[in-house]
Amino acid sequence: MPTKYEQKKWDCRYAAAEGKPRVAQVLRENHHLLPASGDALDLACGLGGNALLLAQAGLAVQAWDLSSVAIDALRSRAATECLQMQAAVRDVEEQPPMPASFDVIVVSYFLQRALAPTLCAALRPGGLLFYQTFVKDKVSQQGPTNPDFLLAENELLTMFAPLRLRVYHEAGALGDITQGLRNEALFVGQKTEEQ
Repeated sequence: MPTKYEQKKWDCRYAAAEGKPRVAQVLRENHHLLPASGDALDLACGLGGNALLLAQAGLAVQAWDLSSVAIDALRSRAATECLQMQAAVRDVEEQPPMPASFDVIVVSYFLQRALAPTLCAALRPGGLLFYQTFVKDKVSQQGPTNPDFLLAENELLTMFAPLRLRVYHEAGALGDITQGLRNEALFVGQKTEEQ
């Protein structure tokens, strides 16, 4: 469960943020997989770059984050861009999504392993999970240093094994480390109709 310290830390970080919120690469490069309509969740959304893209794609979007500063900024940006979404301050560990409630879930730079089964269950049949976060096999100091917040090699594949793999990327330190996406794993999985 997050502490008041963690909430304050994220509030301060988001208050100091400048520029347009970033869309996670996993969603930006694979948004063509999104359904034409449906319900989407940007979980631990931060400033909501993913939520904004989902809303622009015509999905009914909910965006949840622990930081009230981030949620206020996202609400303001969504209003400015005339995008409809429900952005809420929510502790996703205490109040995770309900089963079969979303067609799309996006998680970027948030790792709470215990939520993996809940996220799979929260997808409707045919639903998609877009996930991106940092790995232990890093080639630079980018990202967290605490190993609890870093993925082991191929960990997303085991965490979300019930889902049908659609996209996966994890390059580690293979080959020319100055090229390509490093330090992160990208995953898109789909809940099958039978699940």
